Amino acid sequence: MFAALVIAAGMTAACEKPAPVAAPPTEVLVTDVVQRDVPVYLELVGQTQGFQDVDIRARVEGFLETVNFREGSLVRKGDLLYQIDRKPLEAILAATKAELATAEARLEKAKNDVARYTPLAAKQAVSQQELDNAKAARDAETAQVEAGKAAVEKATLDLSYTRITSPIAGLVGTTQVKPGNLVGRGETTLLTTISQIDPVLFRVAVTEADYLRYSRRQTGRTGDSPVSRGIQLTLADGSTYAHPGRVNLVDRAVDPTTGTLGIQLEYPNPQLLLRPGQYGRARLLLDTRTAALLVPQRSVQELQNLTSVAVVDASSKIAFRTVKTGLRVGSLWVIEEGLKPGEKVVTEGLQRIQEGMTVVAKPAPAEAAAAEAVVAPAAGGVK
Repeated sequence: MFAALVIAAGMTAACEKPAPVAAPPTEVLVTDVVQRDVPVYLELVGQTQGFQDVDIRARVEGFLETVNFREGSLVRKGDLLYQIDRKPLEAILAATKAELATAEARLEKAKNDVARYTPLAAKQAVSQQELDNAKAARDAETAQVEAGKAAVEKATLDLSYTRITSPIAGLVGTTQVKPGNLVGRGETTLLTTISQIDPVLFRVAVTEADYLRYSRRQTGRTGDSPVSRGIQLTLADGSTYAHPGRVNLVDRAVDPTTGTLGIQLEYPNPQLLLRPGQYGRARLLLDTRTAALLVPQRSVQELQNLTSVAVVDASSKIAFRTVKTGLRVGSLWVIEEGLKPGEKVVTEGLQRIQEGMTVVAKPAPAEAAAAEAVVAPAAGGVK
């Protein structure tokens, strides 16, 4: 009988299932809500142009003899660029000088006639009409001499236009004509263009709203304030231009077709890296958000037009919090509402957690946190 009881007890124990082992809490990575001042930048796409762009044109008609520069090179003010055939204009100048000499000789004779007729007319040896005719001839010849002098001056000026020099120091472009071409017939032929590119200008267009924000930021400051200088330029290859720029001028009026206002920026260009026509992005400081709350972008979830973050409280429990996001600065979001400084938000493991769940919160890797901290204050733009 005892043996039967022992066997029955053993069978009952064998049929009972072991108690389930509780699953360990889910591990998540968290980071603190950071509070710091955030600069608000405006990024604007624009195009470079020369500080001065001067079109070189032929001002007289003639055959081009020589091109005296290398295309794409730097030229100094006064350097000879083109030489037009001088011979036809030299002949015109010689003819005008001869006509002037003839007119001066006729004038001299007319003056002598007046000087001779004046005492004779007083003695009535010649008629008053003869004296009047002599005076009229003198005045006419005087006018002819003045016209001759003007013709000589014009011919001399035209002859000087056959030697075309650079009016500024700068970068000369491609020549539009070659030796042997007839230039200046019926119009002032464009020969080439010279650009002064140190400094270089950068043209951008801003909306009225952004201009008003910029203008208010400038209120009470000088034209060369920190807001108007130190403007960073990003080139087409993504590199940052080494020299900061400044605001050169703001256009007089808003363009009614686009609703934008033109702003001209000025950048030093000692290495002549920038050339007219290049595109880039200028970054202007509009404002500074003081004591802004920042969280990593990967901690923010968007679902059905609602934005939320997962907060780990002091008891290691999850609470999903609806927040209002503001500016995006680098890899961080500015949080307008819903968080407090020092709270911990989940950055990794969001798919494995639920409301009220107890978790094991571990800090995000130090290198990632450091990267977030570096990007925020020097963001390449605010979106």
